[in-house]
Amino acid sequence: MRYGYIGSMKVKPGYRAEVVAILVAGADGLRKAGCDLYVVTESATDEDTVWVSEVWQSKEHHDASLQLPEARASIGKVMPLLTGEFTRQETRVAGGLGI
Repeated sequence: MRYGYIGSMKVKPGYRAEVVAILVAGADGLRKAGCDLYVVTESATDEDTVWVSEVWQSKEHHDASLQLPEARASIGKVMPLLTGEFTRQETRVAGGLGI
């Protein structure tokens, strides 16, 4: 069964567009790393919250992707723009549209 990850992050006021741009720009190499779905969304009710939804071939693929140079670079750019408030949920992906 595929591995799913859904997380939110609180962005410092005024930086949401920049964080979203960085996260989206870093998506190119994820498919090669075993990612089947990577979606970055802005909260419709909180201007300082960004959500990321991911589906991976396995948890091991997800964990290994965090060591990729481009992933580490994106994380390094984004972290100073965040408040440190995160949520996360790991899931087992049963299926659905686009998967």
